[in-house]
Amino acid sequence: MTETTDTWNGRADTGPAVETSAEEAVHLSDGLQVEGLAVDLGGRPVLRGVDLSVAGGELVGLIGPNGAGKTTLIRSVLGLTPVREGHITVEGQANTRARRGIGYVPQRHEFAWDFPISVHDVVLSGRVGTIGWFRRAGVEDYRATREALDLADMTHLKDRPVGQLSGGQRQRVLVARALALRPQVLLLDEPFTGLDIPTQELLTDLFRDLASQGRALLMTTHDLAGAMHTFDRLYLINASVVASGRPGDLRDAEIWTRAFGFREDSPLLNALGVKDV
Repeated sequence: MTETTDTWNGRADTGPAVETSAEEAVHLSDGLQVEGLAVDLGGRPVLRGVDLSVAGGELVGLIGPNGAGKTTLIRSVLGLTPVREGHITVEGQANTRARRGIGYVPQRHEFAWDFPISVHDVVLSGRVGTIGWFRRAGVEDYRATREALDLADMTHLKDRPVGQLSGGQRQRVLVARALALRPQVLLLDEPFTGLDIPTQELLTDLFRDLASQGRALLMTTHDLAGAMHTFDRLYLINASVVASGRPGDLRDAEIWTRAFGFREDSPLLNALGVKDV
């Protein structure tokens, strides 16, 4: 397959149009825009006709059942998974170099926490794409690392081996590593998995602070009830975008049953505060 993100190739009309307010459109040049994204894996269509946008200053949630294509979408935006068709724009640019500047926070299990390395050096490793392999970090790289540690409130633990950190501290290290790039766009893949509620709340405060500084944040989560209270906007995805909007606008039970396959009498619908319309 050939990646075609720099050229518009059209899109299948498989889902509802994504509406963007005038206020959000002003900040799209600072964020992320995906149009008509289609991705196949192993010859099987995983995503089709996905339209999505995250403006600077927004914290946006991406939710859907297992196998819906959430992680595939993130990996496609990062350029790690080839796309069949579609257009991806980062900070108003559609080139590969712009996408290299995206901050990415993977799931915690993807990192080797038993490796003997300090918090500071993990965060500094986030600059590798800027420094280059087998080259020494410079003054600006160390400055960016200090800034990232401060933002994630991890400076006081900068010399601690990462293997000695709690789950919440480990997640903050991954966030700091992503912030070391000084990204305008930040992608977070299931950052709350395995964390207790107080830790989730602390991380939510951090993410909101980052958004308030003008960054565009897109986060996947399985916590549906929490998502209704956490995000500025939500995208319900199941191969394509089933629905999108502010949480208060997504109160129709029918869109949740389409996205997740819930029964009409599922107690989860009550927990989400949705109803038949």
